[in-house]
Amino acid sequence: MAAMRMVLPQRLAGLASLRAVSTSSMGTFPNRVKIVEVGPRDGLQNEKNIVPTPVKIKLIDMLSEAGLPVIEATSFVSPKWIPQMADHTEVLKGIQKFPGISYPVLVPNWKGFEAAVSKRMYSMGCYEISLGDTIGVGTPGAMRDMLSAVMHEVPLAALAVHCHDTYGQALANTLMALQMGVTVVDSSVAGLGGCPYAQGASGNLATEDLVYMLAGLGIHTGVNIQKLLEAGDFICQALNRKSSSKVAQASCKL
Repeated sequence: MAAMRMVLPQRLAGLASLRAVSTSSMGTFPNRVKIVEVGPRDGLQNEKNIVPTPVKIKLIDMLSEAGLPVIEATSFVSPKWIPQMADHTEVLKGIQKFPGISYPVLVPNWKGFEAAVSKRMYSMGCYEISLGDTIGVGTPGAMRDMLSAVMHEVPLAALAVHCHDTYGQALANTLMALQMGVTVVDSSVAGLGGCPYAQGASGNLATEDLVYMLAGLGIHTGVNIQKLLEAGDFICQALNRKSSSKVAQASCKL
């Protein structure tokens, strides 16, 4: 859990001027994608009402049982700024540690943008750099240009993408990243989350929708979608809200 993994915010819509690498090889998809489930941290951190610690622990355990290989469990931030994460120690002590599953935590870093910051983070020992469209304004074209620039400075194997769905572009942006060779994608069960610094910004890419799309492409994730849907239903009932996942909404009507 002490391994370094950074989420680097990016304003994708403003990166069209970055120098690009050849994209002639685009069009093929990876055989396997690693999904990083960020719901317990990114998905819950902005909830106005404090989510009870036992609920957080059960959610993480249910996500583990669904086969998510990486689950972002909590964040060591000041309770003054993010009260929702004040129970980080209790959460880490309470969750079951499933074999083969990692449970990273977020350690806040300085603000930074674009390829130069990614290069510096990689040189400092960050094993994975997640490039995030945290306000959800990006488009597939902007994703292509941003990744092309960053790939000049950081090996592709060290990159992940983290898309929000404010403008309904999260799946499309992720698909572009996959075509460019990215094999690690962040998502949040039930599409939970948002951005406290952007009015109207919606949640993360829903994990259920991502798993459904990847399955349709024949890409292996190791995730049991039925158990994932159950985890999403559990946390939505606990929060008294409707799931933002299109797959979850459709499944409820079947």
